[in-house]
Amino acid sequence: MQSLSTDKWYRAILQRHSRRQFNGRKLPKELINGLSQFSDYIGAQIPGARAVVVTENPEKVFKGAVGSYGKVKGAPAYVAFIGDMSDPHIYEKVGYLGEYFILEATAQDIGTCWIGGFFKPDVVQEQIQVTDKEQVLAVSPLGFVNKEPSLEEKLLSGLAKSHKRKPLDSLILTYAQEPLTGWVSSGLEAARLAPSAVNRQPWRFSIEDNSVKILIDDNRNTFHIPKRLDCGIAMAHLEIAAKHYGVQGQWEYLENPEVARFTAV
Repeated sequence: MQSLSTDKWYRAILQRHSRRQFNGRKLPKELINGLSQFSDYIGAQIPGARAVVVTENPEKVFKGAVGSYGKVKGAPAYVAFIGDMSDPHIYEKVGYLGEYFILEATAQDIGTCWIGGFFKPDVVQEQIQVTDKEQVLAVSPLGFVNKEPSLEEKLLSGLAKSHKRKPLDSLILTYAQEPLTGWVSSGLEAARLAPSAVNRQPWRFSIEDNSVKILIDDNRNTFHIPKRLDCGIAMAHLEIAAKHYGVQGQWEYLENPEVARFTAV
């Protein structure tokens, strides 16, 4: 991903929290247009994956949806993350693209929450155009939130253990060298903070010479949400942190159970 504002996205990694309860204020038209333009920008760089901002009846998409953080309430808009299912790496691509969008929204003080299992894809497909090869893989509500989460959000967030992260050493399978330093250390810490379905944190890391490889822990896609999508989110975090440290890199997609390798260039 070419960099528009890496520092802004890096700060958003540290600031982002999943929010499902919104204050009902409409998003200004210029903000909606800006997010749509950003969606076009990132979609042009990742063939097969795209994001679409929707303002039409978001309540229908989330009606009855609960999940770990409770019901979505008061969101004036949402974003749909869509993938071409003929692409063998589409899940990680959609996670990667989607997290860049989430971080851009976070940087503009817009509340978001990844939702991969508790929404109605058939309703989304009534509101936007989806080709025969495409599938809506995830969505996120979009809207303004109160600074402090509601009591319900706090309670459900605590029950979901949403802020607890596994120690980094438990996620690293192999080391090329110890201790971790430089962009590798920064990148892995950022990847560790990535959101995932029910906070399952399925990513594992292998440290190689001048590169980091991401793998999944196993092939059990709990809650009917592919773990490779979660790993795509971690890919975005790792890349942004590396760029924040001053290191550019390239991704190489790999075969199951490996996901992708980031190599500094």
